[in-house]
Order: sequence, then structure tokens, then C-alpha cells
Amino acid sequence: MTLFAREILETCLYVDDLAHARQFYTGVLGLAVVDEHPGRHLFLRCGQRMLLLFIPAACEVDDGSFPPHGAHGAGHVAFAAFANEYDAWRTHLEAHAVAIEREITWPHGPRSLYFRDPAGNSLEVTVPALWQLNEQRTIISP
Repeated sequence: MTLFAREILETCLYVDDLAHARQFYTGVLGLAVVDEHPGRHLFLRCGQRMLLLFIPAACEVDDGSFPPHGAHGAGHVAFAAFANEYDAWRTHLEAHAVAIEREITWPHGPRSLYFRDPAGNSLEVTVPALWQLNEQRTIISP
């Protein structure tokens, strides 16, 4: 049997303030909190996947429970939007006073909005067609 990784189940970013991150990711991006440990992490549901936010220093120590990990500096995550919602995302971000850092129209047509979270991570809203993927309309309620 040939094995291969099927898809990304979770990804993580590192932040310096979980309270600000919680407010941004739930209030602006509409993600649902699944687990929270003050001073360490905030786990958020994004569709059928998970976004994990960690305080770097809390994850770099080998306490015997999880392998140490962590990163410093800005990371990047792209969030999928339905094609018919793309323009509404620009309006939504502007209504929440989120500065759009850049908007790119790719050579084969899809567009991307780039902006920053409170910790300086680079975030993107784009459509699955950017990577020649199909839109999936699965809805998960918080």
C-alpha cells in the first residue's frame, strides 16, 4: 500500500497575545474556539480543519507531554472564500478596520486579499481556484 498525506488537518501560527488573537479570529474571521489555555494556546475551528495559535515560549520547553516546537516572526495562512463572497470579504475586513496590505489578481484569474493579524502574521483570503481546487460547501456551525 502506498501512503500519502491526504490533507492538512491543522496548522498553527504563533502570537504574542492570546486575548487579542481570540478577539480578532473570532470577531473578524468568525472562527469558533474549541480549546483555550491562557498563556499557552487557543485552538479554533475553521470549517473542517483547525487553526492552532500558540505563545512560542510556552511550546519551546520539553515538558514531556508534546515535542517542543515554536517559531518566531510572521507566519502565513490562506483562508478559502467562496468566489461569490470575495468582494464581501474586502468590505468586511474594512468594516473591522483591518488594513488590506495588498490585493493580487493572479495570471489565471483568482484574486487574493492580504492582511495582518494583531501579532503580524500574514493572512490571506482567496478562492480555492487559486490552486485549481474545487469549492466545497460544507458548513460547520460553531
